[in-house]
Amino acid sequence: MIELDLSGLNCPLPVLKTKKFLSQLEKNIEVQIYTTDPASIDDFKDFCNKTGNMLVSQSLCNNIITTVIKKTKE
Repeated sequence: MIELDLSGLNCPLPVLKTKKFLSQLEKNIEVQIYTTDPASIDDFKDFCNKTGNMLVSQSLCNNIITTVIKKTKE
């Protein structure tokens, strides 16, 4: 699994940077993304619904949001 630390960035930067990052990866790769913006929880859900990528999990611990997305689209 690849990690992407986007903590400290506010909406819409986490989703934009994730989109760009995923575009460089092969299909079926999972990315674990760290963010601190509470809006990123819903933003990543919307992103996955719109792009067809899989939202594997989301969790919150010590103000760090951890989102795992599996790239399922080319």
